[in-house]
Amino acid sequence: MKIAIIGASGYAGGELIRLLVHHSAAEVTCATSRKLAGTSLDQVHPHLKGFTDLKFENVDTDAIDADVAFLAVPHTAAMVHAGKLLSRGIKVVDLSADYRLPKEIYETVYGVTHSDYFVAPYGIPELHRKECINAKFVANPGCFPTGATLAAAPLAKFAHTIIFDSKTGVSGAGDNPSATTHYPNVGDNIGPYKWTSHRHLAEMKQEISRLGSRAKCYFTPHLVPVNRGILTTAHILLNEPMLQKDVEKIYRDFYQGEYFIRYQKPSLAAVRGSNFCDIMAESEGLRVVAVSAIDNLVKGASGQAIQNMNLMCGFKEQDGLVAAGMLP
Repeated sequence: MKIAIIGASGYAGGELIRLLVHHSAAEVTCATSRKLAGTSLDQVHPHLKGFTDLKFENVDTDAIDADVAFLAVPHTAAMVHAGKLLSRGIKVVDLSADYRLPKEIYETVYGVTHSDYFVAPYGIPELHRKECINAKFVANPGCFPTGATLAAAPLAKFAHTIIFDSKTGVSGAGDNPSATTHYPNVGDNIGPYKWTSHRHLAEMKQEISRLGSRAKCYFTPHLVPVNRGILTTAHILLNEPMLQKDVEKIYRDFYQGEYFIRYQKPSLAAVRGSNFCDIMAESEGLRVVAVSAIDNLVKGASGQAIQNMNLMCGFKEQDGLVAAGMLP
């Protein structure tokens, strides 16, 4: 199966290639970058040297020859490519935000007009597997909403308020240097940002409501001095008190049979480089604290995108993704 990665020079593109090397039936045959056309991939992704001999291409969307295309591009860029690829029978997984939200909400949150909108499955397989199976297009979720929603999902319908507090590694900001990600500003430091207005909150609200919950949702992210990972603490305020044993049973039952969800004490090191989401919850009666850990570049981006591709194309869901985290 031929794979095209549009926007392959960034962290998400590099992770797609790293993971697809181990897929039983997928081969990356096209990796695009307008600025780096003609450059060998391993010049940008040196960890892939010996695994691919591809060079970046600057190819028109109408000329891409592939069975599946991953859109690893910023928001507003994906909508330029999506319809063209679909019209040619190419299945698409979009890692941008362009198709995650209803049109009017997207335009309000991102402050742009959507030029080619259509409804797409929201690709958290543990919650929307049926919609993703055999789909022609899947909107891959944001990294924060993945960890947050999975942390709160089992108890969402029992809650009146959910407060998400996330700690994220620097790679979540992408590979373009900035003052925010400059090492002296990040090292030995921790800082909140977009305290009440992060764009990913819209996805969290959407998914919590889809779980049959009327809970109010709040979210504040913090940047921490690590490369990879998101640790999310969900403060779930319940309508009625719950005992610890009942909370644990709800979580274990909710995620029974889910290969990529592990009920254990979360740590970033235990999931680093893997597609696993580790979750644990503790009750004090009317408040449950649920904590999740994911690798923001894998389960929070490229790994989950491949998980969705597997569902779309009829492969085993774990294909290309069976790898333990890199502890320590």
